[in-house]
Amino acid sequence: MIISNWLRPDLVTMTHFQPYFRFCEIMTLPEYNQHSFLVFCRLRHSNSKDMHRRHATLREKGRRQAIRGPAYMFNEKGTSLTAEEEHFLDSAEYGNIPVVRKMLEESKTLNFNCVDYMGQNALQLAVGNEHLEVTELLLKKENLARVGDALLLAISKGYVRIVEAILNHPAFAQGQRLTLSPLEQELRDDDFYAYDEDGTRFSHDITPIILAAHCQEYEIVHILLLKGARIERPHDYFCKCNECMEKQKKDSFSHSRSRMNAYKGLASAAYLSLSSEDPVLTALELSNELARLANIETEFKNDYRKLSMQCKDFVVGVLDLCRDTEEVEAILNGDVNIHLCPEHHRPSLSRIKLAIKYEVKKFVAHPNCQQQLLTMWYENLSGLRQQSIAVKFLAVFGVSIGLPFLAIAYWIAPCSKLGRTLRSPFMKFVAHAVSFTIFLGLLVMNASDRFEGVKNLPNETITDHPKQIFRVKTTQFSWTELLIMKWVLGMIWSECKEIWEEGPREYVVHLWNLLDFGMLSIFVASFTARFMAFLKASEAQQYVDQYVQDDDLNNVTLPPEVAYFTYARNKWLPSDPQIISEGLYAIAVVLSFSRIAYILPANESFGPLQISLGRTVKDIFKFMVIFIMVFLAFMIGMFNLYSYYLGAKYNPAFTTVEESFKTLFWSIFGLSEVISVVLKYDHKFIENIGYVLYGVYNVTMVVVLLNMLIAMINNSYQEIEEDADVEWKFARAKLWLSYFDEGRTLPAPFNLVPSPKSFYYLILRIKMCLIKLCKSKAKNCENDLEMGMLNSKKRKVRFHSSIQNTESFSGKNAYNKPTRYQVTTLPPSGFLYLGHLQHSKIMKRLIKRYVLKAQVDRENDEVNEGELKEIKQDISSLRYELLEEKSQATGELAKLIQQLSDKFGKTLNKDI
Repeated sequence: MIISNWLRPDLVTMTHFQPYFRFCEIMTLPEYNQHSFLVFCRLRHSNSKDMHRRHATLREKGRRQAIRGPAYMFNEKGTSLTAEEEHFLDSAEYGNIPVVRKMLEESKTLNFNCVDYMGQNALQLAVGNEHLEVTELLLKKENLARVGDALLLAISKGYVRIVEAILNHPAFAQGQRLTLSPLEQELRDDDFYAYDEDGTRFSHDITPIILAAHCQEYEIVHILLLKGARIERPHDYFCKCNECMEKQKKDSFSHSRSRMNAYKGLASAAYLSLSSEDPVLTALELSNELARLANIETEFKNDYRKLSMQCKDFVVGVLDLCRDTEEVEAILNGDVNIHLCPEHHRPSLSRIKLAIKYEVKKFVAHPNCQQQLLTMWYENLSGLRQQSIAVKFLAVFGVSIGLPFLAIAYWIAPCSKLGRTLRSPFMKFVAHAVSFTIFLGLLVMNASDRFEGVKNLPNETITDHPKQIFRVKTTQFSWTELLIMKWVLGMIWSECKEIWEEGPREYVVHLWNLLDFGMLSIFVASFTARFMAFLKASEAQQYVDQYVQDDDLNNVTLPPEVAYFTYARNKWLPSDPQIISEGLYAIAVVLSFSRIAYILPANESFGPLQISLGRTVKDIFKFMVIFIMVFLAFMIGMFNLYSYYLGAKYNPAFTTVEESFKTLFWSIFGLSEVISVVLKYDHKFIENIGYVLYGVYNVTMVVVLLNMLIAMINNSYQEIEEDADVEWKFARAKLWLSYFDEGRTLPAPFNLVPSPKSFYYLILRIKMCLIKLCKSKAKNCENDLEMGMLNSKKRKVRFHSSIQNTESFSGKNAYNKPTRYQVTTLPPSGFLYLGHLQHSKIMKRLIKRYVLKAQVDRENDEVNEGELKEIKQDISSLRYELLEEKSQATGELAKLIQQLSDKFGKTLNKDI
């Protein structure tokens, strides 16, 4: 009793020790007698009963109500339980191992599957309070119910030892117990899970591995994976299979929730790190899938976006644990080991390309990733990286001056040291930037003769000699225009190579490619229209030279189709090819100068501004939807109101569709007058409606919509500014990546001249085509041989030897040019296997660090309340064990007292 009361310090008083003190006093007195000893025994027994009663009362009032009290608000305490079952459930809940063991072994009327008022059986109560010994005792019983619920409960609380004990239960010998959810029909024929409405705290679509992944229990996930448990990836959202259609028809909400729970498990860091051979690739692909689902299932948009961000954070966390360059390269390049053949290949950077495609900005902007990209950016120029800005500027200036000579040197010796230097990404960037700057300079120079005004007015014609047709002089191409055409042809060839390497689908994804395509297409259309006008003018000039004898064309009557080309500009038709050419050329020039923004991310100061400008353009396009809707509404309304008053207004505003558009558009900028709604007639009702509509339009467009657009632009700028470093590094990485691939070393127009390397690649491709053709013929011959058409032994020998020679030859020359988003040039299979092994080894090392770090962080972040609760449960179990030992000691003491009593009785009888 003293030991048990020691566990409850609030119940310990000095009166508890008085019976023992009195017993010691009686035993030490020489004049003790039987009467005094019996009095002591009665006193001891009465005190013990009072203390047991008091403790039981306190336990009922204290612990039981503190834990179960609120449940009485919903369910009354079950009356179907017997006293024995209540005692059994209490013992299982509080970890009374001796009582549970005794009742399981000795009681024949005990129903060990009985449940309390909360619908929990003894196994669930023991698991919920982390009583491992009680759980092991219960698991030994046959026909034990709700083992699955107990497993889920143990997983949710993170009790690893209890999870291991439950998984050793014979019920889990079947693989379906871990792979199928409780919702599966095959598991509904027993009481493995609780299927009533109040019997389980988990959804029926939750499997043990999904729950462990939700709770980020790394050790439990590892145990379940070893047992064969897996999370099945949900079908596509638009899947029309029978299973999906049936679930959708039965309960669409439950189907969506089950998909969400599955994706939560798949996106868990615990499951990603332990279930995949390449967690980085899996996380990147899953993040993109979740981002796509966020736009499809808008009702769960926030949940899917959160899971997508969780996958991205996992990738960043793994990258953050890299300790050397080899580990960083393993993450950025995938499972192809670039060190095995560095003379033929540049790192593929497949993971970075995928991260850029899926916009995993934090991964791309991570210092480890940026450091690796910067090293590759200055490839073969390692000394230039540490130089000052002045030295770099001098290097750029030198390339600008000597670009033609560098191009000639590269044509002659592309594999020399100078050629390798020109193939470095930095030099390629400088060369292309210089080439484009020269192109812009040519555009400016082409208009320099008109800076101070044109020599002839639109109604004047100027010719070099009297018989010359005016249009022949105006349609001729100048030397600057010829150079511009060469640059355009070079850029077109570069774009064609890019489309060939990447494919049309990947090409159109990048907006800058669309800008280049539009710019070059407009240039081509402009020059084509100009050339057509030149051909027509040349035909007219040829007619004049052949049929007109007079030197002055003003005195000659020419056919209309010839005379038209002698007219001044003010008499040209609106559809004249030269007019169309000049208009298209102006648009192309604007697009050309706007392309300067492509290289701005290379600079830290201008990069964020360019990104903000791009985001602003997106906001404007979104705004245009509402703007056009409101604009069309008022334009059609005002036109319907004033279209009947053509000529009856002080100005033609709103009388035609064109005038309505002009008036409302310029009204946004305050350039339209109020008199636009005034009539010459006394139709006040029409005027008043016009005033109201015009006023409402100005308030809506100028005050509301324009201010909303300004707020949208300001919000976008603030978002970029808050994370400017990440946004800039992400944009810079995209710019760098476009120069990392092999090929396109020389810029336009120098790329129009093929280099020896181009011929070399052409020969290799022809050789590969011939090899494939030989292989196909060899397979046909082999089929003929098997069919018995080649019976000669000599032919067989020659045939097999030719096959071996072909295979060995093809194995030596298996090189292709890499593309931006994949590396098609692969080393031999042995190198691939070694690279895969090395990558797997590095990934296992990184994942081990990640798991250890996650466990340490979790231990540091855990609240002390959980640890205190665990300590209380351990003390409770220890208390019952000590009480059992005390009970046994009390029984032995009673036997000793009885023996002493008998001995004293015999002694007293002898004395009497």
